[in-house]
Amino acid sequence: MNQSGALLLGLTVIVGGLAAVLAFAVLRIFAAARTVSKDQRAEGAETAFMATALEGALEALRTQERAMKARAESSERLSDEIITSMTSGLLVVSARGEVRTLNPAGRVLLGLAEGDEVGGLREVLRHAPALAGIIEECATTGRAIVRRAVPLAAGAPGATHIGVTASPVRDDKGQPHGAICLFTDLSEIVELEEQLRLRDSLARLGELTAGIAHEFRNGLATIHGYSRLLNPDRLPAEFRPYVKGIRDEADALGEVVTNFLNFARPTELALAPVDMQAIADRAADEIRPEATARRGSVEVRGVFPSVEGDEVLLRQAFSNLVRNALEACADQPEPPKVLIEGHVDGPQRVLRIEVTDNGPGIDPAAAPRVFRPFFSTKARGTGLGLALVQKIIVTHNGRVMVVNPGERGARFAVTLPLRADHPPEPSARRSGTAHPPV
Repeated sequence: MNQSGALLLGLTVIVGGLAAVLAFAVLRIFAAARTVSKDQRAEGAETAFMATALEGALEALRTQERAMKARAESSERLSDEIITSMTSGLLVVSARGEVRTLNPAGRVLLGLAEGDEVGGLREVLRHAPALAGIIEECATTGRAIVRRAVPLAAGAPGATHIGVTASPVRDDKGQPHGAICLFTDLSEIVELEEQLRLRDSLARLGELTAGIAHEFRNGLATIHGYSRLLNPDRLPAEFRPYVKGIRDEADALGEVVTNFLNFARPTELALAPVDMQAIADRAADEIRPEATARRGSVEVRGVFPSVEGDEVLLRQAFSNLVRNALEACADQPEPPKVLIEGHVDGPQRVLRIEVTDNGPGIDPAAAPRVFRPFFSTKARGTGLGLALVQKIIVTHNGRVMVVNPGERGARFAVTLPLRADHPPEPSARRSGTAHPPV
């Protein structure tokens, strides 16, 4: 082998070695790249899995949060619906004496308008200071107050008497930080108790005084009989006025005794359907001629359905009531005006009849006594007319009261229970023909 061949062979070997080294390096690079790519793919899969798991957990938390929020809203709506639908009053007071909750039934019972339930306890319960005192006592002492009857302010809107139960509101440590109060309307129960007491008092009064009245009547009959035996024409002229005075006073006292016997006598009702329209019209007709003679008027208007009662006694009661209204206008300069108005209270199922006049009215101090026997504001009144009215109405399970003491004119309101077969909703059509003003 010559020198050129040897040199070519050496160069070939060197080039082959370099090519082998280069190929080995390229293979190692590719191997390393595949390893790195594989590791990266594994790491990316793990990251994606963790991200997917985290997203699922967050979605589950969001779903749970929405469910809890929906349950909370549903619970709050149910609580509001329960509070709003309660027929009893609900009042919640904070430790600072601020009213936090007062449901619609409570506003009605306390006579409050919308928005009046906001503010301090004494401000909100300005018509019920006794109720405010009970709640303050409960919140201060931390002791519950159970079933206490409370009268509300006279003349205030809403109920007249309420039954109260108050309990302290405690935190998680048992410390009181307010009070919750439930109250119900006791007005009808108190009124029923008053009617029962009144009926019992009237019955006892009748038993005690009937015998005395009979004795007076016998003595008056003797005086009246002897006075009739005296012939005024055969007496000297100066004695004739005395005989006339004896006869007149005997007649007047006889009328008083008769009225008192009617009042004291136990009332036995002959119950039957009574047309109250006819009762009102007849009572108006009895005084209309006298009112017309004085250029006055008597008007009947409204609705007068039938009630269950004694027609004779109801006629007597309304005749006395209307006559009293006309006599109250006797000393007034303007012509008398008497209005008999009736309407039906569907929810209470009662007929309400009001007799109004334009007389001087009734002194508020005298209003509680106008139905007492022998109490009268008239110069020659016997004081038995309104007492007899009250007895007859109470015997029919009704009520009679003075509506507007202290105002111009007087208004007496009579309530009588409707018949069981009366329709729930009163008819808007008047059940009779109104008498126009005379």
